[in-house]
Amino acid sequence: MKDTLCPVARSQAVIGDRWAVLIVRELFMGNRRFDTLLAQSQATPQMLSARLKRLEADGMILRKRYMDKPPRYEYELTEMGRAFYPVILALREWGETWCKSRGEDIAVRYTHLTCGHDAGVGTVCQSCGKPLRRSDLKAELSPSYARERAARQDAAKAQKSA
Repeated sequence: MKDTLCPVARSQAVIGDRWAVLIVRELFMGNRRFDTLLAQSQATPQMLSARLKRLEADGMILRKRYMDKPPRYEYELTEMGRAFYPVILALREWGETWCKSRGEDIAVRYTHLTCGHDAGVGTVCQSCGKPLRRSDLKAELSPSYARERAARQDAAKAQKSA
């Protein structure tokens, strides 16, 4: 998107669809392999493959071979990709505030390792006020979100073996 100086439009050109954001979310959650990314993003294999290639071409991720026979790859965030974490936190905060049913639990609670307290749902720690970085957070999934993620993984395994 070189035809505009608008940083929002340029950012949208790199990370501007649901699948790209979900892939990056999964990489931040520690999932690096195609099958897990496929199960948790719920993209089609073709969609996931296309988005991974685009994220790699745009400099957000690196593809690394972890097995030679057959060739298998995993993905990791680059410096550019890791710099996207505040955006993930902002989307999380907005979603926790505006996109939940009454009574739903917070999907992921973070402990801020820097101060040892609950980080809250924003981009800065609600306890100490420092900006949040993924490496400074310990995640705990709510039981319902953990079950949802496990069910997706189990469904993907069942589909693969069928």
